Amino acid sequence: MTGLERRATFSLAAVFGLRMFGMFSILPVLALYARSLPGEVTPFMIGLALGVDGLAQAFLQVPFGLLSDRIGRKRVIYMGLTLFAIGSFVAALAPNIYIIILGRLMQGTGAVASAIIALIADLTREEHRSKSMAVIGMSIGLTFGASMVLGPALSHLIGVPGIFALTGVLALGAMAVVRFVVPDPAVSRVHADAETVPAMVTDVLRNTELQRLNFGIFSLHAALRGLFVVVPLLLVQVGGLDVSKHWEVYLPIMVISFIGSIPAIILAEARGKMKPVFVSAVALLFVSTLSLALLVGNFTGIVASLFGFFLAFNLLEATLPSLVSKIAPSGCKGTAIGVYNSFQFLGLFLGGALGGFLVQHVGDAALFVFAAGLAAAWLMLAISMQPPPAVRTRLFEVGEMSEDRGKELSSALAHVPGVVEAVVIASEGVAYLKVKMAGWDESGALELMKQGK
Repeated sequence: MTGLERRATFSLAAVFGLRMFGMFSILPVLALYARSLPGEVTPFMIGLALGVDGLAQAFLQVPFGLLSDRIGRKRVIYMGLTLFAIGSFVAALAPNIYIIILGRLMQGTGAVASAIIALIADLTREEHRSKSMAVIGMSIGLTFGASMVLGPALSHLIGVPGIFALTGVLALGAMAVVRFVVPDPAVSRVHADAETVPAMVTDVLRNTELQRLNFGIFSLHAALRGLFVVVPLLLVQVGGLDVSKHWEVYLPIMVISFIGSIPAIILAEARGKMKPVFVSAVALLFVSTLSLALLVGNFTGIVASLFGFFLAFNLLEATLPSLVSKIAPSGCKGTAIGVYNSFQFLGLFLGGALGGFLVQHVGDAALFVFAAGLAAAWLMLAISMQPPPAVRTRLFEVGEMSEDRGKELSSALAHVPGVVEAVVIASEGVAYLKVKMAGWDESGALELMKQGK
């Protein structure tokens, strides 16, 4: 990677981190704080406050990405971060749960992830883009783990309104990073590997293997967001832990589950054992959510179940995007990821809102039974899925060409030994190849592309 590519990658990872820290750090403390607000605060209202940002993101993520194609990446990012900051300050000043819900909804309207990914695509070459995306993914994962630990500590020091205010300040800081650190792209264009292309959405939605993954990410994040409607309260009521000490539970869980997931991820990717590892992780998600329902009154059982949940969560968060990339048709990866992300955000919303409804009308265990039911349905889909091909996606710049020449080159590349699938997007001047993990004729493919220019 060039110096500009490294600068773009790490600065935009910092923008993601600054934004996501505020979103994540509120999760382990909001349910407890909401109960101290004036007026009647029901579990449904708490769940709605936890999940409503996902509703806005589900519907605005793709439109914001498309808007960034028209008016510029940075303009959309500034607009989104401004909305996010305003929502944070509204929640910080909220006198009741209703204004917190409004603030959280406004936070969700700052749906800039797709615009940031598009900007990364503008600033990196095709052959290095996957590295940049990996750095972004790691930054989000590390931010999530840190937020679970630091959220309770910050709540003790500055209170939940202070966390919301800090979130707004961090969003302003992210805007400064975009302005002064993130490079300006020389040219912005649509990148089919990183952005949603509306014409491809129908094909992606019809792909039954991708549908399984979309249901999976929906279920995983519904369970995650629903978890925080109940778990903080259980740590107080069952474990006798003050909120300022909740980090003592989250820290070992996050560290051990993260380290424990690494060997399984290596086994899945490097040894071609993706399906067994994936199915095992979904099974662990089912067992851990069901055990939370059965052990809802036992502190040791709750902690052990949370460890199992986050071990499964880390594994699935790492393997699901890889599966989408392997399964999505060549040239449709960006669209597949865009649809996948929309299902993720819908899961956040319904997990919080429906989870709160179940707690209010049935009881705490009902939320975990609901999560276990989703995991059970997902497990059936995972067991029956086709084993993902042992392939990786390679992108090559071939230069703009006519549609007819692009079709000819696609056909020629598809016959290169080791190439599973090949698509040339003539207007982008890019060839998308799915190739076997080892033993494919890269030199032969490069020669064909050289001739095609």
